[in-house]
Amino acid sequence: MKTQNNFSAKIFRIGINPYVLIPAPVLNEIFKKANKNKGPIPVRGELNGHSFIQTLVKYAGKWRLYLNGPMRKGAIAGVGDVVVVEIGFDPRPRKIELHPKLKAAFGKNKRVAGVFSKLPPSRQKEIIRYIANLKSEESVEKNVKRVIGFLSGRERFVGRDKP
Repeated sequence: MKTQNNFSAKIFRIGINPYVLIPAPVLNEIFKKANKNKGPIPVRGELNGHSFIQTLVKYAGKWRLYLNGPMRKGAIAGVGDVVVVEIGFDPRPRKIELHPKLKAAFGKNKRVAGVFSKLPPSRQKEIIRYIANLKSEESVEKNVKRVIGFLSGRERFVGRDKP
């Protein structure tokens, strides 16, 4: 990714979350390309030459690029370090498809599928991502059952008591 949006920034931490602040000229360019300056903005770029896909968010009055573990590890950087950031708006869709086993389970239980469809989009994404990132088929099967139990109101899932 070669853009004009290159800068150096110190890694700060708020709570347990490492982040870098985005300079105003870079933010303005991203806002222009995204055609918005509110809400989460999908971006992609490089951190010390390590590629990333992330979302810019505004928190406590400042736009922040939060740096997750893989980003910091790839960049070989931590809180207090200065990193080179290359960043730009990412217009590509980020939709994660329902795992086939979760889709099949919803097909068998229309009531549960209805509960899922009424969840806020962020909660739906949380469940879809959780299942999509599991490594083994055994884990997928076990957790699909847990999702169905959760949506039926019988079980906890992802630290929640009810959908």
